[in-house]
Amino acid sequence: MPLDQLKYQFSGEILTDAFTRGRYSTDASIYQMMPTAVAIPRSKEDVMAALSMARAEGLSVTGRGGGTSQCGQTVNSGLIIDNARHFNRILEIDVEGRRAIVEPGVVLDELNRALKPHGLWFPVDVSTASRATIGGMAANNSCGGRSLRYGTMRSNVLSIDAILADGTQARFGEVQGGRLSNHPAADIINDMLRIGADHAELIDARFPKLNRRVGGYNLDALIPGGGAPNLSHLLVGSEGTLAYFTAIELKLWPLVGEKVLAVCHFPSFYQAMDATQHLVALDPLSVELVDDTMIALSRQIPLFRRTIDAVVTGEPAALLLVEFDEGSAEGNARKLAEIEARMGELGFSWQGTGRSWGGVTPITDQRLQSQIAEVRKSGLNIMMSMKEDGKPVSFVEDCAVALPDLADYTARLTEVFERHGTRGTWYAHASVGCLHVRPVLNLKLAEDVQKMRSIAEEAFALVAEYKGSHSGEHGDGIVRSEFHERMYGTEVTDLFRKVKDRFDPTGVMNPGKIVDPPKMDDRSLFRYPPDYRVAPLKTQFDWSAWTGEGGGFQGAVEMCNNNGACRKLQGGAMCPSYRVTRNERDVTRGRANSLRLAISGQLGPDALTSDAMAETMKLCVSCKACKRECPTGVDMARMKTEVLAARVAKHGLTLHDRLVGYMPRYAPLAARMPWLMNLRNKIPGLAKLTEGLTGFAATRDLPTWSHRPFRDSEVQAERPDVILFADAFNRYFEPENLRAAARVLKAAGLKVSVARPTDGGRPLDCGRTLLSVGLVEEARAEAERLIAALLPHAEAGVPIVGLEPSSLLTLRDEIPALITDGRAGIVAEQALMLEEYLVRAKIALPLQPLGRKILLHGHCHQKAHQVMPDVQAALAMIPEAEVEVVETSCCGMAGAFGYNRETVEVSLKMAEANLLPAVRAADETTLIVADGTSCRHQIADGTGRRAVHVARILEMALLDRGL
Repeated sequence: MPLDQLKYQFSGEILTDAFTRGRYSTDASIYQMMPTAVAIPRSKEDVMAALSMARAEGLSVTGRGGGTSQCGQTVNSGLIIDNARHFNRILEIDVEGRRAIVEPGVVLDELNRALKPHGLWFPVDVSTASRATIGGMAANNSCGGRSLRYGTMRSNVLSIDAILADGTQARFGEVQGGRLSNHPAADIINDMLRIGADHAELIDARFPKLNRRVGGYNLDALIPGGGAPNLSHLLVGSEGTLAYFTAIELKLWPLVGEKVLAVCHFPSFYQAMDATQHLVALDPLSVELVDDTMIALSRQIPLFRRTIDAVVTGEPAALLLVEFDEGSAEGNARKLAEIEARMGELGFSWQGTGRSWGGVTPITDQRLQSQIAEVRKSGLNIMMSMKEDGKPVSFVEDCAVALPDLADYTARLTEVFERHGTRGTWYAHASVGCLHVRPVLNLKLAEDVQKMRSIAEEAFALVAEYKGSHSGEHGDGIVRSEFHERMYGTEVTDLFRKVKDRFDPTGVMNPGKIVDPPKMDDRSLFRYPPDYRVAPLKTQFDWSAWTGEGGGFQGAVEMCNNNGACRKLQGGAMCPSYRVTRNERDVTRGRANSLRLAISGQLGPDALTSDAMAETMKLCVSCKACKRECPTGVDMARMKTEVLAARVAKHGLTLHDRLVGYMPRYAPLAARMPWLMNLRNKIPGLAKLTEGLTGFAATRDLPTWSHRPFRDSEVQAERPDVILFADAFNRYFEPENLRAAARVLKAAGLKVSVARPTDGGRPLDCGRTLLSVGLVEEARAEAERLIAALLPHAEAGVPIVGLEPSSLLTLRDEIPALITDGRAGIVAEQALMLEEYLVRAKIALPLQPLGRKILLHGHCHQKAHQVMPDVQAALAMIPEAEVEVVETSCCGMAGAFGYNRETVEVSLKMAEANLLPAVRAADETTLIVADGTSCRHQIADGTGRRAVHVARILEMALLDRGL
């Protein structure tokens, strides 16, 4: 069946365009291979049809889950099948039997959310749990931080339903009684059992006796004795090279109770490694390592800074995070006492300052423990946040050795790095002797590629000397497969080949992994091959923070390491459009890959300004969540503006763009005739009639122009204590918010003035609407007017206070990247949201109880700039205030996004994820609070409830409201 015919027999999608293939050409490894096509199945029948087509066309087949493989397991040149988008149902949960059956695309966190009400969980808790799929974890034999207690994926898989290369469907599980006869794959299974029986002594002698041994095929699963062989364990860790998984049966465990954490500080890295074996003897749940490099980098990332400062004392060279779960508070307290005593016995009690000491910080607060766990889980991305050309590279990353050898092994491997003029960054699973270490190299340079080869050969020889495993967690892929013969010997690798040939005689199942691999340093397979070039780009923003030959905008784009943190479906705010569509195109990673391929010419000429790029960026709502929540700091909102600017320069503006972008400019005239501007909302059919012309969805009312817009003259004082920035949205649509803010500030005894333009022209604006349609030069001009007006106040130390998050925070974000002579930076330091100012300046307000519960929704930019704690604190100033925060991503309105007829449907789906159901569930007396203009409109449209600004709530609570 040819590829073009498959589309007609496929309920999912078959995609062959260059942009889609490019987005699937990479994973979290250093490799890139452009596939022929991408299939997105909805069912097992789709998978079977895709496999049939691949056989007929001679295409290889590679399964893909979250695309987070670090060794190149999920890249290939044939057909990529993406299980994560649709093929992701939980088929069965057997609570009593503690088992579940799932399709391969189920995300680990989603599975555990479904299991939690039953008191169960699946404990292979990999750091990528928010996007790792069960199919990918099984294919990789994933491990997780608590494998010391729960084992690896192999230990927790009971059976696998799979499709073989020839189309045979079979279930692989325990084999009772030796040989099989009545089974679809009986011949293959019997041949596998024969391999185990005939070569038991060889396999036993050559396979490392470690918890963390995941390299090659699990031939030890075939050895007789110790219970019935389980053939699913041969498939686990096979990286999609033997069969295509369609259902996986899992072993479940009771939920972990309340844990305690001991943060153990060490004055040297070697001492931390040597102490690990003695701490593991206390039977912890896990022991995780964080080194000083990771501590320092974490402190530079806003998302993690407070957590690090809360738990790290002094300047340790390394931390060991030791976790206990004894089932009771008394048991946990006993373990904390034991570890403090053990650290004392080892000579690491608190004494002195600097690095001359070590000691234990006990953490019993569950929330803080979760925050610490997030820092550790983000270790990979934290290490990749270096902005220079050199990056920590994964290739000897997860070798494993026995605990007594750990200190010596790490010391000797550090010497290997030093001999080659580089350094390593260390973190992860000390409890099982598997430490993630990445030498810093620039793989765009041939000399550093040669260093990689030399380091790999020396490192793997060192591992073999310690009888360790060269692959302890992240599998083989392209990186490590060529070293199997060195690790296991020729006889064992010959057995690997026999297994592969028996399951897949034509070599269509993910070729080049485990058996017959390419060289790990074959640069033609690299994401940055020798001919990789990016032509000079004229950019609108300042990208100079990214240094080196490949710095600037290119460097910022290349910061995306494809680890996929943006694919999370719960928690935080990133990436809201992906949460609705589950489309790789609509996630920060997909957009960044598209940009990288476009600017390097791999998607054809003019790709940056093409319609395909416009589609790629269309559902980005510029929420800024990626800037905060992506540990490598990929600021897709700003990158999108660069793309829009390039596209506008080539194609010009639509009428819709003009109506959105120039709103603050025509607003003074529009405000004189609000009755005319509001007719669209009042005359039936007018919205539908104008939809095609204006691009505004007929199903939405547009914001209502006020009959009494705010005027600067309303709030003026000589020598003001505070400057109020009156943004266009509140000025013309909800002026009562600005008036409320002025009353609140005056009630605190402050003299307030509104910022006025120095040129005597139209009211000041931040340029946000212009940026949203790509008019960057015009936004820069607006920003110049604003900075000119605000700079004298900022230089005098007068706070500049605003109400609309997207406007005020533009002063702290985009404008300093547009005006780079230092003036904007001075203003940015004084720019505060109203709540920030009230809380940080410790302003006392005469407030009385409101007697009503408050439901608070945070604007995306407030979350991105970490303003939400101040918003909550400001509301807490109201006596007896009961504030509930809705855990939401973007509300979906996102400025003009929710009004656009092309994106209104996605906008509403975003809102329905969390926000609108929470508002509907709130009691009628509950006050709904949202600072964002667009957020308030989304709530009104979706629920009929009115949301108000915090300024209005504080005004309501004033003792004397007549001020």
